[in-house]
Amino acid sequence: MSGHSKWASIKHKKGAADAKKGALYTRIIKEITMAARNGGGNPDMNPSLRTAMAKAKEANMPSDNVKNAIKRGTGELPGVVYETINYEAYGPGGVAIIIEALTDNKNRTTAELRNILSKKSGNMAGAGSVAWMFNKRGYIVVDKAVVQEDTLMDIALSAGAEDIKAQEKSFEVITAAGDFEKVKAALQEKGINLQSAEVTMLPTTTIKVVGSEAKQVLNLIEALEGQDDVQDVYANFDIPDEIIEQLAAAE
Repeated sequence: MSGHSKWASIKHKKGAADAKKGALYTRIIKEITMAARNGGGNPDMNPSLRTAMAKAKEANMPSDNVKNAIKRGTGELPGVVYETINYEAYGPGGVAIIIEALTDNKNRTTAELRNILSKKSGNMAGAGSVAWMFNKRGYIVVDKAVVQEDTLMDIALSAGAEDIKAQEKSFEVITAAGDFEKVKAALQEKGINLQSAEVTMLPTTTIKVVGSEAKQVLNLIEALEGQDDVQDVYANFDIPDEIIEQLAAAE
């Protein structure tokens, strides 16, 4: 999972630039609207909404944007009706990919994603082709420089974490999806800075990708993430940290 954590970190840094362009705001607004529509407008009673609002706060989104997105979701304000669609695909080297989209036009989104995959050496797969390779889990990354492993284990495991994995420069804390917020809060209460924290789809097995294929994979993932209706992209690539850093630095 080292490739996943490094890519997640790079995406987090890129998020600041995306926010300036409005792309990140648009995605978060969609997520808030959908969460409020499905679970109501009270974040205390709606974990999905609470998570989406936390993303909005991290992105420095104005509170009025958040309030209006919630009202559109609950029907207090008129708004576009979105539907959630999950796509499954394969990328270069046989990398398995799940694409989560929120769209008001399924045909448009499907066509655009097929086009991206075709241009970037990937292809759409049938429903169920790759989903079985992933599990929904809470995923938290902590820099090794900010906490000792024993301390982290004591706090995280006591709060309900399933596993802690040591990588070269970071620790990965894995939780059940339902325990994610509890574990995250426990770490933050102890003043531990989190590099990233999200409920995600973690692969049960990974495919090691190097050389030109590694660049192709990351180019495909970035292109998919850049499509307006895409909320999240999950993949089971394992690319060494140094390769990801080199490719990011070269952009």
